[in-house]
Amino acid sequence: MLRDHVTMCLIFIALKHHPKYKLVVAANRDEFYDRRTAAAAFWHDHPEILGGRDLEAMGTWLGITSAGRLCMVTNFRDLRNIKAHAPSRGKLVTDFLLEKSSGEAYLKRVEPKAKQFNGFSLIAGTVDSLFYLSNYKDGIIQLNSGLFGLSNHLLETPWPKVEKGKRAIQDILKSQTVHKEELLKVLSDETLGADHELPDTGVGLERERMLSPAFIKSPIYGTRSSTVIMVDYNDHVAFHESMYDPLTSAFSLRSFEFIIGQPVEKK
Repeated sequence: MLRDHVTMCLIFIALKHHPKYKLVVAANRDEFYDRRTAAAAFWHDHPEILGGRDLEAMGTWLGITSAGRLCMVTNFRDLRNIKAHAPSRGKLVTDFLLEKSSGEAYLKRVEPKAKQFNGFSLIAGTVDSLFYLSNYKDGIIQLNSGLFGLSNHLLETPWPKVEKGKRAIQDILKSQTVHKEELLKVLSDETLGADHELPDTGVGLERERMLSPAFIKSPIYGTRSSTVIMVDYNDHVAFHESMYDPLTSAFSLRSFEFIIGQPVEKK
């Protein structure tokens, strides 16, 4: 597997799809266990950014700012077409979070140079307006209201874990109040996909099986963290990150709350 870039690998987004929360994000980051990573926090060098951080390329797979800017990336799994010296896809997320242009304008600037990177799907915008770009598909898509799923292919590609996760989250969103524990439970599902439903991404059937659950475990690679973001219509943000320690099989939870546009209280 490719070791030099860091991305999310499973994302669910409910945008203007719930009466209380205008945005719900539930996402897993899959990566080699030995890749150095910082837990979610407001960054010391850019204190407006909240997210985890890759300590090798210094980018991130998912981040939100105190002003409500939001960006996240997944890789497009195609081991037949790997560029050994491509730039880090995590930098695409960080660059957006550090500037002030709209998600659509930013993706329009990324699009002409997108082929320089290994395969990706990039979602950028604000908690009110999100846009999608992949370097495996032409054009930029605006996410309208609804529930969306994304793994290591294109947006809404019906891989088993995407479809199963969407059904579970749709049921959760039927309740007036959404609890982080319910969303984290969806992200923690270790059920393998059926062989006949698995995609062929060039890694072989054994690896396709290993990569098929929402929560991946293997001796050297797997789901490192699960993130839940909930934003209500008063712009109150609740951000939760559950980190998995493969050495102890223990989970640790970090939570942050703030209101968009207001000073963030440091704890």
